[in-house]
Amino acid sequence: MAYLYDMWQKYNKYIVGGTILLVILLIFHYFKEVITYILISWVISLFGTPIMDFFLKKLKLTKIKAGTSIAAFLTILTLFSLIGGILWLFIPVIVQEAIGLSKVDFHAISIALQEPIEKVNTWLRSLGIEPSASAADQVKSLIGSYFDPSKISELFGNLLTHAGSLLIGLFSIVFISFFFLKEQELFTEIVTAAVPEKGEHKVIQVLSIARNLLSRYFGGILLQMLILFVLASVPLLMLGINNAFLISGFYALMNIIPYLGPLIGAAFACMMTISSNLEMDFYHETVPLLVKVLSVFIATKLIDDFILQPFIFSSRVQAHPLEVFIVIMLGARMGGVLGMIIAIPAYTVFRVFAKVFLSEFKVVRKITEDIQSH
Repeated sequence: MAYLYDMWQKYNKYIVGGTILLVILLIFHYFKEVITYILISWVISLFGTPIMDFFLKKLKLTKIKAGTSIAAFLTILTLFSLIGGILWLFIPVIVQEAIGLSKVDFHAISIALQEPIEKVNTWLRSLGIEPSASAADQVKSLIGSYFDPSKISELFGNLLTHAGSLLIGLFSIVFISFFFLKEQELFTEIVTAAVPEKGEHKVIQVLSIARNLLSRYFGGILLQMLILFVLASVPLLMLGINNAFLISGFYALMNIIPYLGPLIGAAFACMMTISSNLEMDFYHETVPLLVKVLSVFIATKLIDDFILQPFIFSSRVQAHPLEVFIVIMLGARMGGVLGMIIAIPAYTVFRVFAKVFLSEFKVVRKITEDIQSH
């Protein structure tokens, strides 16, 4: 008994802390939808704060009793109007292209791709590598898995099935975002209400630093997407590629998925190019055009890798590029594509938390030495 008592005295704070953390994780899991709405709304409030400040200062709404409420409403209206405007521009093009894809002769694409794939298979056989399937089966697998027109109707069917849940989620996010904008410290008050009084100061410090870093990060992501859209769309238009804006917009959007996203965007561009030019001779016309399209995306990717990403993913979250890469790979291992997307924001919050609460550990001091305290 004395031994157990001594162990308790020595490790009680770790046991209690671990128990509390476990309870918090269980609560998060049980209420994950509500917590997700709150976190998304908090992120929206980060985007909306500069717009909110503009309305308050330029329109002098601070002199009106309901000024903050009006400013918050105008901010929400502005943000969702921008999102709606973008969707209004792109959805007709996407629907038109979806209809076009449903009429595409995918058998003709298979025939066009079968011969070059067979040549690659022959080259592999000369190296002693036997392909797992014939050229025809490989093309069929590619077309069937990723560009099956029947999946378009399936997608819209799923959207209609979950329309009720989507509307409830959207309303919840708008409602919560409004109050987060109206009362700037509301999110902080919600979090601090769940911690002991002696820890409130440190929690407020964590939220303040994290808010600053995440605001810069998300702002950088939007800037990156805009630049990539311009860099890709201008040369594609000059090449006369059909739906250049749609291809460039999809490529820019996919870049929110680190490393994997650009490959998906480029593959989509190649498929769209082939499906829009089936009347061309594959070797003498389509292949040179594909080379030009791929050159555009390779050049865009190089600019992104060596100029944009070091600034956004490294400088803005104050982390080493190798550190960022490892975190993204860990995120992919734990959560797939979604894990890759949220890896950097989650790691940023973790680093800030560790810097404030766990600075006595050497490894924590090393990975958080670049984070500014304010």
